[in-house]
Amino acid sequence: MIPKLDICFTPALFPFYFDENRETIAIVVDVFRASTTICYAFSSGVKSIRPVASIEDAIEAKNQGFLVGAERNTEKCSFADFGNSPFDYSPEKVHGKEIVFTTTNGTKTIEAVSTASRVLIGAFSNISSIADYCLSKDCDVIVCCAGWNNRINLEDSLFAAAFCEILLSKRQYNANSDALLIALKIWNEAKCDLRAYLEASEHVQRLLRLGLDKDINFSLMRDTTKIIPIYRKSTGKLEL
Repeated sequence: MIPKLDICFTPALFPFYFDENRETIAIVVDVFRASTTICYAFSSGVKSIRPVASIEDAIEAKNQGFLVGAERNTEKCSFADFGNSPFDYSPEKVHGKEIVFTTTNGTKTIEAVSTASRVLIGAFSNISSIADYCLSKDCDVIVCCAGWNNRINLEDSLFAAAFCEILLSKRQYNANSDALLIALKIWNEAKCDLRAYLEASEHVQRLLRLGLDKDINFSLMRDTTKIIPIYRKSTGKLEL
């Protein structure tokens, strides 16, 4: 049976894409910035990351003595050790550490897709590595975009298209999907100058208002790591 390849534009739509009777890899992507930050934290030597959806869970973890990364609406939470910038997670701060992590959209998306057979974290920084991983498995692949508060966003949709373009160039998939068709059409317009194409997007404008231009540029760099963070249901943690 030919595996399916599809794009889910927001986590709220995931139940309509997921078939519990089929083995499925779900790729969670939150380009600006949770999935990029997670990949960078692991590249910096973090031992594990426990994603939690709520601020309350993050505060409880902080009170229990855990290091906590927490962000809401693009800004670091006041109680947290780290925010949602990859540059917060330098090796000297996180090497060998366990971190509890919550963000506006990314960690909620991990929770939303946790019923999939495997859940991987994808970003432009590890796009080729996760593509190779998926190509080595004979199962369905759904790219689930974190979006923004259950609404579609441009950067995650473009990543999803770029990722699917790699898979489709190397293997046959059942890719009869309007979502995939739409994303690929936009990607063909954007890929010559991705940063310029995203300049007017909502999330880029949010980050620019906070002076986070460096985060934008870093998040759009391809293949800076071979790290593949995987969500382990048995532990509730992201590990390698």
